[in-house]
Amino acid sequence: MRLSVLALSLAVLLPVAGATAQTRPPADLRNTVMEIDEKPGYVPSDDESQLDPAFRRQPVYFRTTEPPGTIVIHTSERFLYLVQGNNRALRYGIGVGREGFQWAGMQKISRKAEWPDWTPPPEMIQRQPYLPRFMAGGPGNPMGAAALYLGGTVYRIHGTNMPQTIGSAVSSGCFRLVNADVADLYQRVPIGTKVVIRQAPEL
Repeated sequence: MRLSVLALSLAVLLPVAGATAQTRPPADLRNTVMEIDEKPGYVPSDDESQLDPAFRRQPVYFRTTEPPGTIVIHTSERFLYLVQGNNRALRYGIGVGREGFQWAGMQKISRKAEWPDWTPPPEMIQRQPYLPRFMAGGPGNPMGAAALYLGGTVYRIHGTNMPQTIGSAVSSGCFRLVNADVADLYQRVPIGTKVVIRQAPEL
């Protein structure tokens, strides 16, 4: 399934809210940790893919000195922002790395892939030895509908077959979005896009 088709087919499930309908996240997400194992092969239902309004894709007010087209990730807030300019951004709810797998820095998108294959990292295999060592891309793949690879690191911005993990600290350092959102982001950003990862929101 091409991403443009996926994005259109899920648009009803995950509409882009107007700027006046902006919703806010819970006051403190730092302790929102989800102890849940990956489920390779699991395909979520449409109902499961519905996000809490605070984590739905939406245009928001966003002050930054980064130029339009930059991706800014605030791990503490569980949000990814695509800078639009004029103090605006498109905001996506994300799942982030669990304790011990969180990080910050600057990278660029070095590669993009639709429905990517999945090779669990050794750290994940150690925690969940039942996982396959390789899984071809598809709707039940934990990498979801697309992946944006971050520089030469092992980390990616990718989709998920477990939408209930959005808003939680659950991954091994990658940033996950629901499939409709990662398909939307995939279409908007080219290879070479600057990505800024921040651990805490600025005051």
